[in-house]
Amino acid sequence: MTALDHAESLKSLDGTLRNIEAVLDLNRLRKEKAELEEQASAPNLWDDQVEAQKVTSRLSYVQGEINKLERLRARLDDAQVLFELAQAESDAGSLSEVADEIAGLSKSIEELEVRTLLSGEYDAREALVTIRAGAGGVDAADFADMLMRMYLRWAERHGYSTDVYDTSYAEEAGIKSATFAVKAPYAYGTLSVESGTHRLVRISPFDNQGRRQTSFAALEVVPVVEQTDEVEIPDDELRVDVYRSSGPGGQGVNTTDSAVRLTHIPTGIVVSCQNERSQIQNKATAMGVLKAKLLAVKRAEEAAKMDALRGDVAGSWGDQMRSYVLHPYQMVKDLRTEHETSNPTAVFDGDLDGFIDAGIRWRKQREMDPAL
Repeated sequence: MTALDHAESLKSLDGTLRNIEAVLDLNRLRKEKAELEEQASAPNLWDDQVEAQKVTSRLSYVQGEINKLERLRARLDDAQVLFELAQAESDAGSLSEVADEIAGLSKSIEELEVRTLLSGEYDAREALVTIRAGAGGVDAADFADMLMRMYLRWAERHGYSTDVYDTSYAEEAGIKSATFAVKAPYAYGTLSVESGTHRLVRISPFDNQGRRQTSFAALEVVPVVEQTDEVEIPDDELRVDVYRSSGPGGQGVNTTDSAVRLTHIPTGIVVSCQNERSQIQNKATAMGVLKAKLLAVKRAEEAAKMDALRGDVAGSWGDQMRSYVLHPYQMVKDLRTEHETSNPTAVFDGDLDGFIDAGIRWRKQREMDPAL
């Protein structure tokens, strides 16, 4: 890379970062941070624990966004100064250092740029994720468990808090289903591109003949409902069942019937919650999950009507969205974006950003040109 290439790269990165700063509105973030810090310092903040958690969570997120932008701006300014010094002194070693920093900045700025593409109505919300084992018997249940760990590790990598509301364990291994929340701003917009059917191909660890097995699991991501959402559930449309919480193998976790299962009779949607000791708390959490799922159904129905008006007969983009192949070769490939890696171990350990970023860009392109 020549000095001219360095100069052009730094100029391009500066333009991209300025655009990101404008879209994310750095000044607004700083103002919001000051307001949140004032709220967080109020002596009666924790009188309302739910509101206090919202304030502290939002403050942590806003501070994190400001830090990211300020760190990138400082790195870019330092790289520009180093480049000018290296060029003035014809210092090849420093020019090489500038090239390395440009490569690192390009990756970091590109990742942050994806955030500017999250402009959907519910993208800024927290996410509710449900994973269900599909075809494939015990391998599918084990695969569903692998996916749950994968997304929880992804959230952990980013410092996002999670809350597992319900887990239905399979008899031999793995899980039948699980629902958990990812409590971070833009979690829904980010993870919504992961919705769909995931496929695993491997030598089954549960087959004593060592045969290759293909199994499936489905991922559903919906936004957390807020008080402004109009989701009314009449009492006569709701069935409430209570039962005793349990863990793997039927192991007793609770000695009272505190777990709650809600069934929405018109749609057949069933949600459960058993992570709290109190039946009242579990019911409230389950009701929030049910409302989120009903809101998603409403949005899907509205989208289907629009597709019909447009004459859109294509299948859902979320179906059959990714394959994880562990035998006869190692590969994870997204079937929509063509993004792939030969390191499934890293993916199952939560290294998903490449797939998620590609998915967000792919979705944005589809929104701009539905014919794609």
